[in-house]
Amino acid sequence: FYYNDNELKKAIDMIAMGYFSPDSKDLYKPIVQSLLDHGDHYLVLADYRSYLQAQDAVNELYKNQSEWSKRSILNTANMGKFSSDRAVREYAEKIWKLDSI
Repeated sequence: FYYNDNELKKAIDMIAMGYFSPDSKDLYKPIVQSLLDHGDHYLVLADYRSYLQAQDAVNELYKNQSEWSKRSILNTANMGKFSSDRAVREYAEKIWKLDSI
């Protein structure tokens, strides 16, 4: 992904050269090493293009304040199902086969 996307490569190179940390050029070196040398376990580079596309869609949606407000309210209202307590409970019951926690 790094070599096949010029924009991504330029961003990573700027980070590696200390562009965003002029007083400490090596500050973000561990991030660059993680992405380029240690396997990018979280697939950050692979997700770069789709992230930008999603961000473009968000930026466009934000221009329609009525729709933005509607979706924001619905998002908040539907958040309960993502409770960490529920997730831990389900994991314990379904994965670990525990009766209750």
